[in-house]
Amino acid sequence: MNITHVVENLNRGGLERVVIDLVRVQRAAGHRCQVVCLFEEGALAEELATLDVPVTACGKQPGFDLGTVRRARALIRGHGTEVLNTHNAMAHYYATLASLGLRLRRVNTRHSMGVTPNHRRRDWLYRGAVRLTDTVISVSRASCEAAIAQGLVPAAKSIAIPNGIPIGDFQPRSAAAHAHLSQALQIAPDTHILGTVGRLHPAKDHAMLLRAFARLLGERPRSALVIVGDGSLRTDLERQARDTGIAGQVHFLGDRSDVKQLLCGFDLFVMSSSTEGYSIALVEACAAGLPVVATAVGGNPEIVGDGVNGLVVPPADPAALADALAALLGDEARRQAMSDAARRWALANGSIDAMARRYEAVYRGQPAAADGTSR
Repeated sequence: MNITHVVENLNRGGLERVVIDLVRVQRAAGHRCQVVCLFEEGALAEELATLDVPVTACGKQPGFDLGTVRRARALIRGHGTEVLNTHNAMAHYYATLASLGLRLRRVNTRHSMGVTPNHRRRDWLYRGAVRLTDTVISVSRASCEAAIAQGLVPAAKSIAIPNGIPIGDFQPRSAAAHAHLSQALQIAPDTHILGTVGRLHPAKDHAMLLRAFARLLGERPRSALVIVGDGSLRTDLERQARDTGIAGQVHFLGDRSDVKQLLCGFDLFVMSSSTEGYSIALVEACAAGLPVVATAVGGNPEIVGDGVNGLVVPPADPAALADALAALLGDEARRQAMSDAARRWALANGSIDAMARRYEAVYRGQPAAADGTSR
């Protein structure tokens, strides 16, 4: 079938990673795909170029941009689109408007938790587009339930399909990878390395993570925190680390293309987000066999079983986060048990192939199976 995905851009991020991996599987299954970006193409677009999957930027300007609607319509129509899969709110209402009168199935994937403060106009436009939509996919049970409760999506059009990743691309953590990363960071080889991956954005609450790490160092001084990702808050976070006297043990690595290799060198993965949909970073951490400490927001508890493959703590609570990290760093046997459980969970629940099969069922108007996640 002919499938058009519409996104804001393909810059590095969880949503964008899911779209690229999904397109790769769909392309291998014989479907004809294209990706339309409302704004710029983005740093990850070149990955699809090697697969002969067209990626086209509409160059959206601030405010309502009728030119973007026209360009998107030409691309959707020219592709002979049978299924229009949009990702998040803006992409959905622009693409819905662009596809009016065309015979195709409209599917929207929601990668976040729901209504965002100060975005009433966006939510109003999104609700209008949903009326013309066949199915709305949420990436976690929590986000699916939230969208229904907030009146964004009717229950009859809603389904939860958790994100997946190419599990085979991820290797379990190893002593050799830890030693290599320790050497690269110029830290002692017996240092515990705590890692996190994500945009430096307020929703990820790295500021709280730094406060928790400062508390942890009082009990576990031979620890290092590795922050992978970039964003508008980097300067503020680096200043916070300096002001609290922990800059020497916090390593900002910026945007990296070798996340799979970095994960293998961590001892623990930590996520401090104040909101999440269904975190690809957490699924990837589990695939690398990392015990996880994560905040109890969005779909995080659907990935991290408290006491099974990690620990779940309240959001915005640096003391609770520090205590959980200290508890795991002080118990190697427990960390290993959680590591094994994390890898098992990823193999059973985190496959991009299983995700793609459920998407195809939705595209064909068939009932998709329940998410079926298990511990």
